[in-house]
Order: sequence, then structure tokens, then C-alpha cells
Amino acid sequence: MKSINKICLLLLLIATFNNVNAQDKMPSKEEQAYASYMTPGKMHDMLAQSTGVWSEEVTMWMAPDASPVKSIMNVMNKMIMGNRYLQGMHRGSFNGKMFEGISLVGYDNAKKAFFNTWIDNMGTGMMTMEGQYNEATKSIEMSGKEVDPVSGKELKVREVMKFIDNDNHTLEMYMTPLVGKEYKNMEIKLTRRQMPVPSANPVAPTPVAPFKPAEKK
Repeated sequence: MKSINKICLLLLLIATFNNVNAQDKMPSKEEQAYASYMTPGKMHDMLAQSTGVWSEEVTMWMAPDASPVKSIMNVMNKMIMGNRYLQGMHRGSFNGKMFEGISLVGYDNAKKAFFNTWIDNMGTGMMTMEGQYNEATKSIEMSGKEVDPVSGKELKVREVMKFIDNDNHTLEMYMTPLVGKEYKNMEIKLTRRQMPVPSANPVAPTPVAPFKPAEKK
């Protein structure tokens, strides 16, 4: 009887030891959170559908009562960093001057929100926005702020990215001036171009200086 009791106790100890080891191998709550945070999901797949080269028909209003200013640009979209961010390289002309801009759109798994950053060669600042996807309108609606270079103060801005179909998108920008009500200051009609990209495409990668190894002394 004592032998049977010892065997039962030994089996119980082995089972307890294995259970402890199994628990040790289970990812912690912090590890699970970081794994979820870093893993691209459905929203990132949706952004990936915008990859490729697009024509941009841009209309801008510099003030609520100003006449529209039109221009044609191109953007090359690609997913970077393992399908986590949509990078757009924009190029064209505005008021007879060469224009370049870089957009970065992503979805933050922790915040459960989209974000957008924008920089261009007609300024030295960065515009940032954040928002949500509207299933009813098939659009990403974001809001944020940008600096007014005249006053140095921040202005409220709002953006609506609408996915009409696989080859046609629109982007509307709204601004609230320091004095007055919000107005639409920009509208972009995007049309996907045929691939592959022609060699004469104006959206060309920025040249990179060749690497030179350090000279031996």
C-alpha cells in the first residue's frame, strides 16, 4: 500500500512539474500585447490595396473665396517595413514649381486608429492626423493640426480618404482658419495607372550617394 501511495505521489509531482514548465513556456501578457501590436492585420491589408502608381488630379483653394488652382501629379505607393505602412512618393508641379511630397499612412493596432504624416518641399514642418475607418462611406476620416507659417499658430485640418473602387480614390482636405469656418481647401482625384511602370515615369526614386569605404591609413 505504501508503494502505491509513493507512486501516486510521484505521478502527482511529475504532473505538477510539467504543468509549471508548460506555464513557463506560455507567453506573458506583455509578450502577447507586443505580438498583437507588431502584427499587420486586416486594416494593413486594406492599405496594401493602394500600392502602385496613381495619377493625381489636384484642385486647391487657398482661401474660402479663392479661385481653384489645378495641377496634375503622380504618386508611387508601396508598403514598407513588412506590410506595416503605406508610403507615398508624390511628384509633380504646383504654380509652375517642382513639387515633391512624402505621405505615410498606417494603422496603430494598440490605439485602434489610422494615422497619416505628410512632408513636402514647400515647407519645413510635418502635418500629422489620426482617425478611423468609416465602413458606411468606405473612407478613412482623420483630423489633426498643421502650422500656419504666417501666424505661427496651429490650424485644425481634416482629411477624408474615400475608396470608390480598386482603381479610383478621392482625397478631400478641410481647414479651419484662425478666423472663420472650416472650408474645403483641397480635393484630389486618384486614378490607378497601368503597370508596369514606364521608365519615363516622373515618380523616380531619389538618387542615393554611392557608398565609399573608409580609406586605410
